[in-house]
Amino acid sequence: MDATFLAKIRSDYPEFSFREGKRFSFRPPKTIIMRSNEENGELLLLHELGHALSGHKTFDTGARRLKMEREAWEKVREIAPKYGVGFDDSLVEVELDTYRDWLDKKTRCKKCGLTCYQTPDGVNHCPRCENFSLKRTLP
Repeated sequence: MDATFLAKIRSDYPEFSFREGKRFSFRPPKTIIMRSNEENGELLLLHELGHALSGHKTFDTGARRLKMEREAWEKVREIAPKYGVGFDDSLVEVELDTYRDWLDKKTRCKKCGLTCYQTPDGVNHCPRCENFSLKRTLP
């Protein structure tokens, strides 16, 4: 990640703390964890900043998590040109696919393998065998 880019981000968003860590993440309310030597690091940093600027905190359901991820990427689409960073739709889809895959895995019934439906309280219900799993399936 270019030092000039990072300095500009820190200058433009002094209300946020930017720290090095093992993986990119946003820690509400004001901390963004980054990996400055990561390929596509500038876009990934803007993505975490997108979560912060969108006011994201937690999610109750897998669908809500996907929505938050999409919102953060849309925020990147808005602000990336200001920093001379090209928006990469294919990277965005690859990143979103990791959450889609996660959601698919987490919503499979442990008994029969059918995809469950998730109620607003975060509980997965199997329409075939009436099995259910509690919120703990969400990280």
